Amino acid sequence: MIQPQLNHYNIAPGVVAFSTTRRGGFSVGSYAEFNINGFCGDSQESIVRNRAALCRLLGIADDRLFMPHQVHLTASAAIDDAFLSLTPQQQAEKLDGIDTIMTALCGVCIGVSTADCIPVLLYDSRQSVACAVHAGWRGTARRIAQKAVEDMTALYGSLPQDIRAQIGPGISLESFEVGDEVYQAFADADFDMPAISRREEKWHLDLPLCNRQQLLDAGVQPENVGKMDVCTYQHPDTFFSARRLGIQSGRIFTGIMIK
Repeated sequence: MIQPQLNHYNIAPGVVAFSTTRRGGFSVGSYAEFNINGFCGDSQESIVRNRAALCRLLGIADDRLFMPHQVHLTASAAIDDAFLSLTPQQQAEKLDGIDTIMTALCGVCIGVSTADCIPVLLYDSRQSVACAVHAGWRGTARRIAQKAVEDMTALYGSLPQDIRAQIGPGISLESFEVGDEVYQAFADADFDMPAISRREEKWHLDLPLCNRQQLLDAGVQPENVGKMDVCTYQHPDTFFSARRLGIQSGRIFTGIMIK
């Protein structure tokens, strides 16, 4: 039986946390093999089969797997009992324009979709709250990871010192070449530019480090922040990279589920 090949994270007991790889699915071409993002041009038939395979592996029904329609901003949404009572169309509307998704429900998998952007998973061990963050360069410049911690605190009473974080696969400093306008956006947002950037022919930015620093600034303890040292641009055979494969290609799904 075909099943998705996942990269698992040991974020906390009783929590399943992972990033999908390209292997173990039904998509073809630049979407091969595993993709569940319905906004990047893949066939709906392949997406449905891939979702079913992932849900079988997780032991949940398809209506307990959630991924927002991301727009590179900082809005968040929570999956709770009231959300589950909505129709599928209403749920989709609630998740449109969302880049941070949270839940305290068991048996619900939430996640974000990336292909060079930085996925960040958060788990509050005291309140038993999970969160997934999509941090592209625009969201990172707007400090979305720090805001996600603040949103967990506001909605669930989370304390930063109780939160464990995992930074998933994304583009590295070496591969993330940007124009002056992107560099300036980070400089204008008061980032430590000597720490997060390097000048070659063009500027290079370290998005994983930017997000790690935001988590520390939010009060997450350094020993509780994990990082997957894999560059999507340098490993397009294992992880999707929009810069290498083009926009019309698959996406990584980085998810978290409280058992």
